[in-house]
Amino acid sequence: MKHLAVLGASGHGKVIADCAELCGWEQVSFFDDRWPELTVNGRWPVIGGTNQLIESLSQFQGVVVGIGNNGIRLTKLQQLLDAGAQVPVLQHPSAQVSRYARIGCGSVVFAGAVINAGSELGKGVIINSGATVDHDCVLGDGVHISPGANLAGGVVVAERSWIGIGASVRQLVRIGSDVVVGAGAAVVADTADAVTLLGVPARPR
Repeated sequence: MKHLAVLGASGHGKVIADCAELCGWEQVSFFDDRWPELTVNGRWPVIGGTNQLIESLSQFQGVVVGIGNNGIRLTKLQQLLDAGAQVPVLQHPSAQVSRYARIGCGSVVFAGAVINAGSELGKGVIINSGATVDHDCVLGDGVHISPGANLAGGVVVAERSWIGIGASVRQLVRIGSDVVVGAGAAVVADTADAVTLLGVPARPR
């Protein structure tokens, strides 16, 4: 039986679990550091915390981190990789991903998302429902592209940055690390690191 462990019993984790079942994973179990106070996440059981997961890795054919916070997700992912976890990519059956795109371990691609040819995604990336990543984009580790956000061709998004729901990024723009792009914003120029961008055109807050 294909058994997937998800670290992080969150709403994001529920979407991962649902996606995993559609991808053929027969059983999904959650781990969360709020255990044993927290014992369920939706219809799925929470059976331990991070330490219990690391101690039982041999029981699982795959592990994915279900934590929305980009920095925490990357830290937990590296902890699992260092412990020898098998960390797959999850791709919803309705997502359209070019065979010429590359996606790093622990990344998830949700329903209706599109990733076009030549794009390269690091590890622990989230491409959320209905988001599009056009040709030749480069996304660093831990990036989150929110539902309905659109990246034009050749966009670079550095580590841990978050592109908000419905936002858009013009072709060939480079977004720095730890950047937050607000909902519906339109990024038309390169950005510095660690800024929050709002509006059309997007400007630092």
